[in-house]
Amino acid sequence: MDEQQELKFHQLTEEPVGRLICRLAIPCILSMLVTAFYNMADTFFVGMLKSNAATGAVGVVFSMMAVIQAVGFFFGHGSGNFISRELGKHHTEEASNMASTGFFLSLFTGLAICVLGEIFLSPLATFLGSSPTILPYAKEYLSVILLGAPWMTASLVLNNQLRFQGNAIYGTIGIVSGAVLNIGLDPLLMFVFDMGVAGAAWATIISQFASFCLLLYGCTRGGNIPIRFSRFRRDWRYVQLIIQGGLPSLARQSLASIATICLNHAAMPYGDAAIAAMGVVQRIMTFGSSAMIGFGQGFQPVCGFNYGARLYHRVKEGFWFCAKWATLFLLAMGLLGIAFAPQLIALFRDDPDVVSIGALALRLQCGTFFLQGWITMSNMMLQTIGRTVPATLLSAARQGLFLIPLVWILSISPLGLLGIQMSQSVSDVLTVALAVPIQLHVLRQMSQMAPDSSN
Repeated sequence: MDEQQELKFHQLTEEPVGRLICRLAIPCILSMLVTAFYNMADTFFVGMLKSNAATGAVGVVFSMMAVIQAVGFFFGHGSGNFISRELGKHHTEEASNMASTGFFLSLFTGLAICVLGEIFLSPLATFLGSSPTILPYAKEYLSVILLGAPWMTASLVLNNQLRFQGNAIYGTIGIVSGAVLNIGLDPLLMFVFDMGVAGAAWATIISQFASFCLLLYGCTRGGNIPIRFSRFRRDWRYVQLIIQGGLPSLARQSLASIATICLNHAAMPYGDAAIAAMGVVQRIMTFGSSAMIGFGQGFQPVCGFNYGARLYHRVKEGFWFCAKWATLFLLAMGLLGIAFAPQLIALFRDDPDVVSIGALALRLQCGTFFLQGWITMSNMMLQTIGRTVPATLLSAARQGLFLIPLVWILSISPLGLLGIQMSQSVSDVLTVALAVPIQLHVLRQMSQMAPDSSN
C-alpha cells in the first residue's frame, strides 16, 4: 500500500465518524444532484416543444436508461464494495484486479445492450410503454441513447469505484463537467440546430462521454487504483464477488425500470397527459432523494473500510448518524413538495391535465418521502458489508416486490387513476415495515462480533 493509500486508510478508520461522513458526502451529494439534474434537463427542454407526446417519450425511455444505470451500478457497487473492504484489509493487489475487471465487464455489457437495443428498437419502445402517439418520439430518442450505453455503464463503475476508495471528488469533477456540457448542448442541439427530441438524446450521450473520459483520467490521480487491461481477470471468482456486492443494486434499479414500464402501461388508458405527468413526478422525486443518497454514499466507504478493519462500532455509529439526518432532511423536503406540487409540475410541462394529475401524485409521494431515510441507509449498509440476501430483499421491495403488484391491483380497482397515483406511497409504508426489523437484527448481530472492544 503506497503512502497516499495508507493515509486514506488512517483517515477512514480513525477520524470522528460524523465529521468524516460529512466531508466525504459533500462531493457525493454534489455528484448525485448533478446526475439528477442530468435526468431532469431533457424533460425540461423537451417540455418546451409543447407536446405531451414528446414529454411522455422522455419518461418512457427513462425506464431504459434505468436499465443501463442498473448495469453500471451492478458492476460499480459489486466491485466497489469489495475494493473498499480489501483496502481496509490492506489487500491492494486484489482491489486492483477487481477495479479493472468490474470496469471492462461493464463496458462489454453496455456494448451488448447497445447492439441488441438497436436491432429490436420498435418492439423495445413499445414494450417500455409507448402509446401510438408517443412511439415515434420514443424511437427517435431511444435510438440515440442506446449508442451511449457502453460508456454510460462504464462511467457509473468508475464513479462508484472512486467513491468507495474515499476519493469521490474525482468522480464529482467528471460528473459535474458532463452535466454542465449537457445543459449547454440541450438547447443548442434541440432549438438552434432544430434536432428536436433527438437533439436532447445527443446532448446526453455526448456529455456522458466527456464524463467518462474525465473519470478514466481521475483513476490515475490521487492514489486511486488505475484501470489496466492487464489487470482484467477472466476468473469466475471475481464475477461471483461482483454478483455478491452488486445484486442489490441490480435488483433495485432493474425493478425500478420494470415498475416504470408498468406505470406507463397502467396510465395509458388515461391518455398521454397521465403518462407525461407520472414521468415528471418520477424525475422530481429522483432529484429530491439525490442529496440523501449522496449523503449515504459518504457513509459507504467509511462502512466498508471499517468493516474490513473489524471496527464494527464505527459502522454502527455511522449508520445511526446517517439514518437520523437523512430522515429529517427528507421530512423537510416532503413538506416543501406538498406545498409547491403544482408549481413544480408546471416547470416541466405547463399543461392543465398534466399539472392536475402530477400534483396529486407528487403530494402523495411526498407524504411518505421521509421513510426513505431508514430504507436507503439500511440498504446501503447491508450491501457494503456483504449481506447480499437481506440487501437484495430490501432493494427489490420498494419498487419491485411491493410497487409492481400495487400498480396493477390499484389501477384496476375502483380507485382507477388515483390508485396509480398513490401506489408508490403505499409501497413505501410496506417497505419500511420490512426494513426496520431486518436492519435492527443485523445491528444486534454486529454488536456481538469481536473484536469490537468499544462496546
